[in-house]
Amino acid sequence: MANVILVGAQWGDEGKGKIIDVLTETSEIVVRTQGGNNAGHTVFIGRDKYVLHLIPSGILRPNKVCVIGNGVVLDPVGLVGELDGLARLGIPVTPANFQISETAHIVFPWHRQLDGARETRKGKDKIGTTKRGIGPAYGDKAARVGMRMIDLINRERFPAKLRERLAENNEVIQALGGTALDYDQLLAEYTAAGDRLRPFVKNTVLFLHEASQRGANILFEGAQGTFLDIDHGTYPYVTSSNTTSGGACTGSGVPPNRMDKVVGVLKAYTTRVGEGPLPTENAVISDLLHGMGREFGATTGRARRCGWFDAVATRHAAMVNGIDELAITNIDGLDTVADIQVCVAYRVDGQLLRHLPSDSEVLARCEPVYEHFPGWSTPTDAITQFSDLPVNCRHYLLSIAQLTGARLTIASVGPAREQTMFL
Repeated sequence: MANVILVGAQWGDEGKGKIIDVLTETSEIVVRTQGGNNAGHTVFIGRDKYVLHLIPSGILRPNKVCVIGNGVVLDPVGLVGELDGLARLGIPVTPANFQISETAHIVFPWHRQLDGARETRKGKDKIGTTKRGIGPAYGDKAARVGMRMIDLINRERFPAKLRERLAENNEVIQALGGTALDYDQLLAEYTAAGDRLRPFVKNTVLFLHEASQRGANILFEGAQGTFLDIDHGTYPYVTSSNTTSGGACTGSGVPPNRMDKVVGVLKAYTTRVGEGPLPTENAVISDLLHGMGREFGATTGRARRCGWFDAVATRHAAMVNGIDELAITNIDGLDTVADIQVCVAYRVDGQLLRHLPSDSEVLARCEPVYEHFPGWSTPTDAITQFSDLPVNCRHYLLSIAQLTGARLTIASVGPAREQTMFL
């Protein structure tokens, strides 16, 4: 398998956690490279459901090493809660199978307060963040005033740094009408979290370099999806990190010439959470999927916006990420749809576009141009071989892969491991 980057080829929530879990079977190490606990991976093993926010889902398999890379912004208190949750489920997490980069930046309560206040002030123009403080944490990182894990676990250095940063941020919070945070309470909470996490904090760049040198199979996972990328997404309705394949290198310290393959995960239709343009959004398919109890966020519980498959967008994702192979998920969500539509172009201002416009205002005005595919009107969730899928289903999957411009290698008809087909 070698070194594989796995990315979301849409707006996130493509089912990456399940595909990561499946691919981890042939990996030794799984690395989370960006984002924070604003994302969630849901994995079903038998009848058990596991929802993870920061720790890679590879932790659910024995004899794997999971790494939180330097590109992640990490809420230490939230991570301790995640570790406690895994312990209650009988999942062992030790320094032997879990490492945290010493240079990963930290999310503090003032980041969450600022996140929420900014969203409130924007009113109808809000971005639709999870209000977990991710954007402000990355903002501090870029402004070179952030704190890292290496600071948190330093008992001598951390109190002074915390006092300095809290004083400045309390002024901003109060100016925005918020309540100042208490230094002593924060110091106690974060010192306790730092003490708990200290055994896991390592020089992960060195660890990954040495693993790559000896030929270990490494899987690099990101959060969110291509069109939430800070540079290549539907700006400003994006997250604050690079969710595309290049982010796997900067977020881990493993260089591009050590990467062997990029796998793009996408749904058989399109969804997004939060605000921003979604050209193929459709009330009929949204009502269908929500009525099935599907398409609710693992982190927020928010109902996702749903639409038909957008081949213009996924073709752009394949280009930006260098996607070699595709994993298509949630195929069974379309089992009852008689007429399936696929967007193959946009029409805007009298022009036909076959590429994704960079201006979100232009994208919001785009009208999709559809091709129609006959449905298969039969359940697929119990099928285990691609050749056993209905003819119309196979035709549809291979067609959207061809439109995207990458080779289909994985088809998923449900959340469980056994509901996965390899072509």
